[in-house]
Amino acid sequence: MFFRTTLALAAIFLPLVALAETKLQVTTDKPAAIYEPGEAVVWKVVAKDGETLVPGKITYTVKRGGLKEIAKGEATGSETTVRHQDPADAAKAPGVVLLEVTFKPDGDGKELKASGAAVYSPEKITRSTPVPADFDEFWKTKIAELDAVPMNVQVEKVDIGDANIEYYKITMDNIRGRKIYGQLAKPVGGEKLPALLQVQWAGVYPLNRDWVLGPARQGRLAFNIIAHGLPIDEPAKFYQEKAAKELSDYPGQGNDDRETSYFLPMFLSCRRAVDYLTQRPDWDKKHLVVQGGSQGGYQAIVTAGIHPAVTAFAANVPAGCDHTGKQAGRAPGWPNWASRQKKDVEKMLETSRYFDAMNFATRVKVPGLIGLGLIDPVCPAEGVLATCNELQGPEQIVIMPLADHGGDHKAYYAKFGPFLDKQLKD
Repeated sequence: MFFRTTLALAAIFLPLVALAETKLQVTTDKPAAIYEPGEAVVWKVVAKDGETLVPGKITYTVKRGGLKEIAKGEATGSETTVRHQDPADAAKAPGVVLLEVTFKPDGDGKELKASGAAVYSPEKITRSTPVPADFDEFWKTKIAELDAVPMNVQVEKVDIGDANIEYYKITMDNIRGRKIYGQLAKPVGGEKLPALLQVQWAGVYPLNRDWVLGPARQGRLAFNIIAHGLPIDEPAKFYQEKAAKELSDYPGQGNDDRETSYFLPMFLSCRRAVDYLTQRPDWDKKHLVVQGGSQGGYQAIVTAGIHPAVTAFAANVPAGCDHTGKQAGRAPGWPNWASRQKKDVEKMLETSRYFDAMNFATRVKVPGLIGLGLIDPVCPAEGVLATCNELQGPEQIVIMPLADHGGDHKAYYAKFGPFLDKQLKD
């Protein structure tokens, strides 16, 4: 489905790491960093202090799929050129080639690190393992388990001092005694409104009211849920203690059994959030977009795959893509279950297939916007692109050649606003 995408490209130069005034820059010979099979990739590596070259030692490795080392080298001086060309027997293999660079300046200066990347035939990158034969049946039974639990919606109206906005705290029941907590905002008296569901990135933290107040001021029915069964606005110490104790390494909890995975109730909370929005009389029954970044991008893809009322999704640097990536020779995406705890790796990998965004993507038929950083070590680009290629709807893919997981994502957000406007109005 990649051939229908729109590629938005970030700037070719990006100072990746700076210590004092020295900056390490990586330049590709093609600004888009997209190559055809058999083409050579040429990176230029330069260490500068302003416009002054800084002498030192450059070492580098080249990794296929961000995982397998295929070349390495070193140079002395302020700059070097690294050239990569696949051998003939691999020249038609699509995928990402990652350059990792370390620079040690002469004297007492500390090391700097930077990365560059190139992608071969992104539209041809394929999945690492098949969709489980009983994938749909498993999720059908889990949704039935959720549906058997009364929603039990608790609504608390909160005066936020804005006469134009209604703001509410929402609580609902989830499976197995768990709770769903969130916040909702809308224009005062608004009827037949387009709905926006925001889901959250990784971590344990409170929700910010502005995340729903902003969309509400734009005439939207905005709902935002926390990823955990926790109240949304406790003091910071509350979340710090949860993160240090019972939610320590929550992504690895129960990850060797599909019935106990931490992500099971998390994904079902997203399903129930959409159920709730669709039952509200102020929803317009036409527009319902789910969006998020990282773990939130993961949930956005999943929600679009398991709820037919979702009309579009947006996912920036989505996590949860390609849990079994190592089986295809590439770095898997967060939470990389198999490396988190000392359990049976085969059980974890088998369980992960039921929670892989790549498999939910095969069930997504609505428009989507996906952003990815080509040097993202948290949610590696090759697995995200493989996931994009499984989507069944019209998608826009924003490839940011020198963006990592938390860096400059301006290219994505330049597309996000117009995408959201279109999907909530047309």
